[in-house]
Amino acid sequence: MASIRKRTDTGTLFFDLRWEGKRIRVQTELIDTPENRTHLEPKLRQVNSALKRGTFSLEVHFPDLVSGASALPRQSDPNLQPQPQPQGLATANATPRFSTFADQWFGEFKVGWRRTYITTVRGILDLHLVPRFGATLVGAITRAQILEFRSHLASVRGRRPGSKLSPARINTIMLILRQILQEAADRFEFTMPMGRLKPLKVPKSDVQPFTLEQTQLLIRTIRKDYQNYLKVRIFTGMRSGEIHGLKWKYVDFDRRLILVRESIVGGEEEYTKNDFSQRDIPMSQLVHDALQAQHKATGKMDYVFCNRAGEPVDTANFTKRVWYPLLRHLQLDLRRPYQTRHTAATLWLAAGEAPAWIASVLGHSSTEMLFRVYSRFVPNLTRRDGSAFDRLLTATFKPETDGEGEGSTPPAQPPPIRVAIAATA
Repeated sequence: MASIRKRTDTGTLFFDLRWEGKRIRVQTELIDTPENRTHLEPKLRQVNSALKRGTFSLEVHFPDLVSGASALPRQSDPNLQPQPQPQGLATANATPRFSTFADQWFGEFKVGWRRTYITTVRGILDLHLVPRFGATLVGAITRAQILEFRSHLASVRGRRPGSKLSPARINTIMLILRQILQEAADRFEFTMPMGRLKPLKVPKSDVQPFTLEQTQLLIRTIRKDYQNYLKVRIFTGMRSGEIHGLKWKYVDFDRRLILVRESIVGGEEEYTKNDFSQRDIPMSQLVHDALQAQHKATGKMDYVFCNRAGEPVDTANFTKRVWYPLLRHLQLDLRRPYQTRHTAATLWLAAGEAPAWIASVLGHSSTEMLFRVYSRFVPNLTRRDGSAFDRLLTATFKPETDGEGEGSTPPAQPPPIRVAIAATA
């Protein structure tokens, strides 16, 4: 782990850490004072967090050191004495350092965020943004620096061995940077450097729903204590957080409705994803019977699906210990549990249910997503396979006949009786 120490010869502070079997000392020119130690504490937390996660990098956390310059500002009072800035940035000299403003922005805006989003933003600040821009005046950050930073993110190691940060993750990091700079630009009246900077193109993710036969196989094969859970999950289209946060007080057997009112996110009770997610899901007979059976097991608990201690199903535990082993056992392509939601949508569409009803049950604001995401699974319903237009042309442009002569078409004969009987059957 890293620590902050003082040089005996100069009295200045430096970071002392071990990384990849080497001892590394990152020198600053900050005098050992309580104020300067307090100023370095956020950086120390970032470094120790990265060392613990195995994501530490000199290039990321001490970029100025890698380029041969001082790792941290030289001023003893970093908030009041700005570091030298490029010429022509008179307005920028009146702005605080990025690290100072980012912490202020975070404190002011987090009141409106979900707890999981607070964690996400704090992680982005500590691991990416503050290490790169923290010592720079917020008004002096240039477009060139931002583009170089985005290019650098593309080479940062991802969570999985051998992987890099995905375009979606990079866009999320850049979005937080954009929001901070936009707020700073509005307050201090300087030009926003990220204007017209488009996000990276994110590859379209394809849905992988299960067929009706595969759903039967999954339900029959999964552990007995998860059979009711899987039936409800597949045939209601509920998200992981919604079904894990489902309480018995939201199950209305009399009206045969499931009331989606809460969600479990990151192990905490949260409001649903958005207002449209607050909805009532009608119970099919299969779902009704599964919930009746589940009530016998957990009816005295708060949560419908829970462990023996009454705690809700943990998403990560279910995915790793139950879901993926089940798919491997059945030799099915591995896919996230979220695909059960896509399965519900495609089965409803294939059964001929009204798209507007399906959208409301899934918690969508409109039917647009249904037709954009699921239409290829139900071509006859959506009329996007060209068959309707082909039938129209065939009926309109019938071959002309004159009864006799070359090229005439004989009148259509009635089909044999055996064909009619087969079609009826």
